[in-house]
Amino acid sequence: MIEIAPSVLAADPLFVYRDVSRIVDAGADLLHLDVMDGHFVPNLSFGPSFVSALKSGFPEMRRDVHLMISNPERHLDAFIKAGSDEITIHLEIEGDLPALLRRIRAAGLRAGLSIKPGTPTSAIVPYLPQCDLVLLMTVEPGFGGQKLIQEALPKLGEMRAAGFAGTLSVDGGVNGENCALVARSGATRLVMGTAAFTAADPKAFLARCRQF
Repeated sequence: MIEIAPSVLAADPLFVYRDVSRIVDAGADLLHLDVMDGHFVPNLSFGPSFVSALKSGFPEMRRDVHLMISNPERHLDAFIKAGSDEITIHLEIEGDLPALLRRIRAAGLRAGLSIKPGTPTSAIVPYLPQCDLVLLMTVEPGFGGQKLIQEALPKLGEMRAAGFAGTLSVDGGVNGENCALVARSGATRLVMGTAAFTAADPKAFLARCRQF
């Protein structure tokens, strides 16, 4: 069954607890947390203290932390201690990717690697054995509310063909109109921001997106 991971970045910043409670009660599988540094992507979001707060407020929910930052090696320990369950870093950073993935796994977390829409599948294949999940970006990372880039979706099948058996997550522009396409392309997890948090009936919305 498809997992739904609402992106907390889409919650109303003045009413985060209210909005997250609503989406958790609707049946979300886990919470997706987009961490942005204003350098790797042109926006800023939140840090480890926010992850810790969500762990305290919603201890039953897994926390899927997506580090859209240039130097994750400087911050991994803080996010691990804050209560992350999964940490995903970007292939496009300048760093020792195998060492970072090992650090995440050594802490008992699931390790993920993310690629931007323009990054070819061939670039991530060498790292797949060290990944528990792959996060395929279907928009240019940094801002919510963008339109899904469908041309990136064939990469899901390419990664399965390369032998990857872990979670295939898709993030960027996923909504009620295209979730079937994304799922049928091979995704096993849908990261949904605006579409999930603005749904009039979030329980029915999540159930519909999960059926494919």
